Amino acid sequence: NWRLIKDGTSVWWQVQSRNKRSIALDLRSKDGQDIAKRLVKGADVLIENFRPGTLEGWGMSYEELAKDNPGLIMLRISGYGQTGPYRDLPGFGSIGEAMGGLRHLTGEPARVPVRCGISIGDTLAALHGTIGVLTALHHRNANGGRNGGKGQVIDVALHEAVFNVMESLVPEYSAFGVVREPAGSALPGIAPSNAYRCGDDAVVLIAGNGDSIFKRLMTSIGRDDLGNDPALADNAGRVRRVNELDQAIEAWTLQRPAAEVLAILGDVRVPAGRVYTAKDIVEDPHFRARDMILQQQTRDGYTVDVPGVVPKLLGTPGSLRTSAPGLGDDSDAVLGEIGFSAHDIAALRGRKVVA
Repeated sequence: NWRLIKDGTSVWWQVQSRNKRSIALDLRSKDGQDIAKRLVKGADVLIENFRPGTLEGWGMSYEELAKDNPGLIMLRISGYGQTGPYRDLPGFGSIGEAMGGLRHLTGEPARVPVRCGISIGDTLAALHGTIGVLTALHHRNANGGRNGGKGQVIDVALHEAVFNVMESLVPEYSAFGVVREPAGSALPGIAPSNAYRCGDDAVVLIAGNGDSIFKRLMTSIGRDDLGNDPALADNAGRVRRVNELDQAIEAWTLQRPAAEVLAILGDVRVPAGRVYTAKDIVEDPHFRARDMILQQQTRDGYTVDVPGVVPKLLGTPGSLRTSAPGLGDDSDAVLGEIGFSAHDIAALRGRKVVA
């Protein structure tokens, strides 16, 4: 039910839940817990994001579940991790972005930090969780396999996943006492690399920060005086005069539409790109050529464009096999596969254990 709704369901759900099945259980009930345990018994991986201690309170700790499935890998994603003084505090991705250091850097200098526009904290936690799961699977499979190898728990905290991509933030503070501050669209310490306005009100990103790239960029904008200046021959010198360089580049881009800017820079191999909207992405031939815009037929009967599958495995490529289910759509089928009769399922539904 998040963001824009079509026929009663978020179109975002069509991306998040494709290729999945949905069974809805009341895990507060003994019957619901027993069903979950039966499902986990045959699973390679269990992912959970309850507050720490919740599963333990339901008799579903890793130690308990691993008795019947020693090779089980459990990924636990929470705001602050399973240990530490903050473990019991509620946490969302946005809070993780703030504590992990990202929000402080997102925005313009001397202004209130802004959100990056997507739930990046949640996504980073998911990606780190995926890396952990794949590593744990490899370790288990290399040491006895599913039936003989040991599984383990992966503890992912939202704020730590954000913190892990903060580059040189802490070493710079440790070595120099420097607190990195927001820099808007610029790339602090690497110049020139920024967003520049064009004559048609479009914005392009130009990364002219390699030594040879910088010289080609300056020639392209008619500023050989800067390109041949010995003081600007390396990054350190360019950083000291970054404002001068940014002004020179934007004075050039403002006189031209974005398409012309990109054509000129493309010819001389200067990395540059226009800031895309959703419309730009959907209409771009490169996205289409790489199967990054796919049509999906939903269970509600309409067709919607969705992102393609990333990463691209050339030997075993991913695909859209099934559309997103409704909540509990597959409950009967899944319960039947683990031994429940139609009578059993009806009784569970009558007791509101399963939906």
